[in-house]
Amino acid sequence: MQVSIKQIVFILFGLVCLMPHVSAAIALLIGLTFVLVLGNPFSSHTKSWSSKLLAFSIVGLGAGMDLSVVMNVGMMGIVITAVSIGLTLLTGWLLAKVFKLGGNTSSLISVGTAICGGSAIAAVSPILKAKENEIAVALGIVFMLNAFALLVFPFIGRESGMSEYQFALWSALAIHDTSSVVGATMQYGEEALEVGTTLKLVRALWILPIVCALVFYVSKRSGDNEAKIKFPWFILGFIGVVVLVNLLPVLQPIGEYVAVIAKRGLVLALFLIGASLSLESLKQVGMKPLAYGIILWLLIALMASAYVLLWAG
Repeated sequence: MQVSIKQIVFILFGLVCLMPHVSAAIALLIGLTFVLVLGNPFSSHTKSWSSKLLAFSIVGLGAGMDLSVVMNVGMMGIVITAVSIGLTLLTGWLLAKVFKLGGNTSSLISVGTAICGGSAIAAVSPILKAKENEIAVALGIVFMLNAFALLVFPFIGRESGMSEYQFALWSALAIHDTSSVVGATMQYGEEALEVGTTLKLVRALWILPIVCALVFYVSKRSGDNEAKIKFPWFILGFIGVVVLVNLLPVLQPIGEYVAVIAKRGLVLALFLIGASLSLESLKQVGMKPLAYGIILWLLIALMASAYVLLWAG
């Protein structure tokens, strides 16, 4: 198979993202710029590559984390994320009434905002029997807001005087996708990364009960119970690696190297995510769904920031 110049340049930019001083935000911008200027020479592969690399990187991050911190944040996060998800879904339902959005678009955006962005949209779309254009619109909006959050959240956090712990909570509750939460907190500090990643994964676990409830509701209403549930198995891998490395001290030096490699893997994954941008999907995003997604996200982000600044010391 002949390799084109564009493919070689793409690979070189990917290698640049592995350099220590390239941040997650810069990697995402490189991917976005590349696809907008030159197009994606690996368009049929990058989405699959990014999702697999992201999953392995998150599992690898567990090798450098403290088990007691993960357990404490995990237990605390069950209640916080449940309240956050409930408020987001309720707010989304009310806004859909205000905007008079029909079809499944508002439901997909709402679930994506509440739980974990594109993963949640992918999980619920077959259950709702969402049309391709509805899925494309929801994914396009979530992608844009994720990219924006990754770029501006660290700046806002520092300007508002958030501690690493506060910023981690805010990011985990207000940013859609796991990749952007990890990318944003990685720019803020080690404590932010540890707490933010753990809390975000707790939030992502709510995919299972939400999807199960949705399957039950849809099957009762239509008699169709063939929908499949997609579970983010990498979360179990993350927990397993945290437990293994912490219970076996001899593995901790190796774990530190694994965690460093995982961080660079995540940066590369964000480059691939940026390069996976579909201009066609963005062209389908109408003003009403876009306004709906932005307002819903801003309301949740503001409520989350008020919580961390007033009550989470």
